[in-house]
Amino acid sequence: MWSAIEPIGRDAASGGYRRFAWTRADHDLREWFAGECALRGLDLTTDRAGNQWAWWGDPDAAVAAGRPGVVIGSHLDSVPDGGAFDGPLGVVSALATVDALRTTGFAPGRPIGVVNFADEEGARFGIACAGSRIITGQLSGDRARGLTDGDGVSLAQALSRAGGSPDDLGVDDETLRRVGCFVELHVEQGRALVDTGEPVAIGTGLWPHGRWRIDFPGEANHAGTTRLADRHDAMIGYAHTVLATRAAAEHRGCLATIGKVAVRPGGVNAIASGVTGWLDARGADEAAVRAAVADITAVAADHGATVRRESWTPSTSFDAGLADRLQAVLGPDVPRLGTGAGHDAGILAVHGIPSAMLFVRNPTGISHSPAEFAERDDCHAGVHALTAVVRDLAA
Repeated sequence: MWSAIEPIGRDAASGGYRRFAWTRADHDLREWFAGECALRGLDLTTDRAGNQWAWWGDPDAAVAAGRPGVVIGSHLDSVPDGGAFDGPLGVVSALATVDALRTTGFAPGRPIGVVNFADEEGARFGIACAGSRIITGQLSGDRARGLTDGDGVSLAQALSRAGGSPDDLGVDDETLRRVGCFVELHVEQGRALVDTGEPVAIGTGLWPHGRWRIDFPGEANHAGTTRLADRHDAMIGYAHTVLATRAAAEHRGCLATIGKVAVRPGGVNAIASGVTGWLDARGADEAAVRAAVADITAVAADHGATVRRESWTPSTSFDAGLADRLQAVLGPDVPRLGTGAGHDAGILAVHGIPSAMLFVRNPTGISHSPAEFAERDDCHAGVHALTAVVRDLAA
């Protein structure tokens, strides 16, 4: 399975992946997922946001019996020039778990689902976990349809071109009621497991985090003929705000980053008529994150900018009972870790679905980069752990 998806969406120059929502690479990955599910005889459905769900067993009959399904999986899309493991490791491991359970003759007492969430990274349209946010109502269908990428293509247009139905975007209670619990396996996006010496950890929750769009006004003019005193350069306010972002994060003890920028008109010899930057802020202390964003917003406002929040996820603790059950299955030596990264498991947890995560050791400690990595033996340890957990939950 890993070798089959390894070349899809890979950039030859950087070695990283560009697997953006509703593009050709995304289509090819979705087709691969559908094919793998068909090989296993799993029943594949697509919900109102384009998330793919494959079922071993009848989820609707299970709901009627009061025993909704056990769902595992993750996502297949990437950030720009992202690594191979962020997302796909969880999907491949989920399919491998189905294989492992069947090899031992396991007969599930509850249906087992494997999910591929759409547009988890938000790399194209700016909102992370869009697929899970839409079906839970955290992102409205109207707002989702109006989101645009850097080329001005709306999500509605992109989805339509990919063969989807933009009018369907919205809350999907029918899909959600089938999910009794969700366990997402993911490569660790830090070095905690390198320090503990363990290949696998149990996730305890997610830091609060959000994204903001900041638009700086300016006036286009000639870079060679316009006096400095006569300029209204949008880039100046942007530059001050980038520096303020770092200072606010250091002062408040959290993390804040402006990692994406769009400049108009974008000419070497043109003064910027407008600049848009996207702020990402997160941290263990929600009050500190909000204070840092307020500091940054004040600096941006001093330069005439408008700031609009695009997404926000509060501090999210995973279901304590489910985490304890994972601990009982995997043993007392398996560590527990919180994370500053966002995940679909966090969106489902906020919605009230019992959710948990398993992290697989990343020896580089680097993520969202081609240097992201996981050793083969550690990946196998992750599958063994996930298999044991699902065997217990779906008995």
